[in-house]
Amino acid sequence: MRIIVVKNYEELSKRAADMMASQIRVEGHTVLGLATGSTPVGAYKELIRQYEEEGLDFSNVDTFNLDEYYGLAPDHPQSYRYFMNENLLSHVNLDMNRTHVPNGLAKDPLLECAHYDQMIEDMGGIDFQLLGMGNNGHIGFNEPNDYFIAATNLVNLTENTINANARFFNSADEVPKQALTMGFGVIMRANKVLFVVSGKNKAKVVAEALQGNVTPKIPASILQLHKDVIVILDEDAASELK
Repeated sequence: MRIIVVKNYEELSKRAADMMASQIRVEGHTVLGLATGSTPVGAYKELIRQYEEEGLDFSNVDTFNLDEYYGLAPDHPQSYRYFMNENLLSHVNLDMNRTHVPNGLAKDPLLECAHYDQMIEDMGGIDFQLLGMGNNGHIGFNEPNDYFIAATNLVNLTENTINANARFFNSADEVPKQALTMGFGVIMRANKVLFVVSGKNKAKVVAEALQGNVTPKIPASILQLHKDVIVILDEDAASELK
């Protein structure tokens, strides 16, 4: 694990985007694993700028998102498909048929999860996985648990996560209580992982995840076992590291 500490969110976003852009330029065809949430937004803006101003070519890229709220349609303003379209996918030369987000309206969510994992396997797995982290250490929507779940699955969101995401809805009551999320087996099989965290409010859980025991109680701690992970933190997020 390589840990890079940068001054602020802007520098974090630039460094993350540059690493993703290098993956695209060097590999030609690449499979990107993408994340939602506030932290990746700056990196996505920089990728769009590099597409518009520097000719970064997404035409041979396939993408798979980590998760989606269960019960939200793709065109719902708070769905993660809508988020990704607005913040990256519709602004670059991606083939939208090659961009994948779990189907939040699937009648059989378990079948949808199995289908999602099969699509990733058929692609040869994720080449480069971008990850953020929630306030309780979750990655994707893999919440603190008694064990690590390997496959993409339907999860019940914790009160902590629901309250943290309530700012995007009119109230916490409107936040979906379940989500479809990529499992740890898929994430850990990615060839490379880029883990980005910003903000003082996550400093304690960053230290626990990166320097504490590997435990499903802190889901992001499993990244200590990944063969090739780069962590980018701003100074605030890194402030409690030993």
